[in-house]
Amino acid sequence: MEHDHCESSRTTRKRKFQEEDGILSFSMDNLNQDLLERVLSWLPTSTFFRLNSVCKRWKSVAASVSFRLACSQVPSRDPWFFMVDPHLNQSIVFDSAERSWKKLDHPPLLQKDSNQNSMPVAASGGLICFRNLTGNFIICNLVTGSCRELPPLDAAQRNQTIHAIVMNTSSEYSGSYKLVLVYGELPKLSCIVYDSSIGCWEWEAALSRKVENSLEFDSDDDNAVYFLSKAGNLVATNMQRSPSKQYSSVITSKDGEEILYFLSSSGKVVTCNLAHKCFSEYPRLLPVYSEYSIDIVECGGEMLVVLLSEFLESASLRVWRYDEDIRSWHQIAAMPPAMSHEWFGKKVDINCVGTGHRILVCLNSGELFSYVLCDVVTNEWVELPKCCVNGKALEFMSAFSFEPRIEATV
Repeated sequence: MEHDHCESSRTTRKRKFQEEDGILSFSMDNLNQDLLERVLSWLPTSTFFRLNSVCKRWKSVAASVSFRLACSQVPSRDPWFFMVDPHLNQSIVFDSAERSWKKLDHPPLLQKDSNQNSMPVAASGGLICFRNLTGNFIICNLVTGSCRELPPLDAAQRNQTIHAIVMNTSSEYSGSYKLVLVYGELPKLSCIVYDSSIGCWEWEAALSRKVENSLEFDSDDDNAVYFLSKAGNLVATNMQRSPSKQYSSVITSKDGEEILYFLSSSGKVVTCNLAHKCFSEYPRLLPVYSEYSIDIVECGGEMLVVLLSEFLESASLRVWRYDEDIRSWHQIAAMPPAMSHEWFGKKVDINCVGTGHRILVCLNSGELFSYVLCDVVTNEWVELPKCCVNGKALEFMSAFSFEPRIEATV
């Protein structure tokens, strides 16, 4: 009798994991809390917004510290692109995994009067850095809405011309990050770093100019290039056309040393070795008086340049890599002529952001706007669908790439 009871019990338990057609299945209710959190941590980030409405148990998971720790163990997440519109009052992202647009709740701190019209200036990991009109920096996790305003810079530093703003985040659950600024007047540059682990601006140093192969810095040349404005006018400028990209800059790591790159006002690429506290310049891609639009990105751990130019009644959009050994630029990808020719004569402004082996290019002119995702490995170029609200397509000036991580702390 006891043997029969055991057999019956095993059969009952077994049936809990079977469907009528015999396919083995199980209920999530049978998982313990730790295993449930690990399973849910691998879901796409967009599903996290719905955890609270499934059941009480999943709601408790969403709020638990251990669930955020489980999320931090996921090596990487498909990036979201935070899109910058002219009004700076909303948070719209493009989910690259689902290939869909999402409107997030704008962080409460950015809705305060003193922080309205704050400009996004940098991003790393799951965080985005904004700069308000007073020059202070605000770090945000757009997924959770959490924000933190950093201590202000000294008055002397705030009055300096900033050339580069980059973020570097730790992959550890501690969630520490650094914000790096390069400021001054070329060729006299300085660097200052904010470290979240100690909560202050903790490192400042002057950067000396490194001269290589008799390539001298020419300060008169720094204002020689003329750019095309969004309105189509030929103007001299000391910043990128889109205000959110006036600090076009990226950071990479090479042989354990952090290398920061930014565009000078003339369109030259300036490279700063933060370990050796020095900087140098790369040769131009085009002659000094050429008309073109240019941006730099970090892609696959290296700096790349995206350049749109016109020649012989045709427009070309190409991606370039710099070879340090022979001090020369090499093309690694190019938009198909059938796509790029559409932009000929349109006075186009490009603003770009890299993530992994892909680059998102935002193209804007007085007549057209488009967002194209380029795979630099396969040289595949795909236009994103338009983001429409009330039947009208929204225009974005630029974008920032970030990993949507609920565990990223500010």
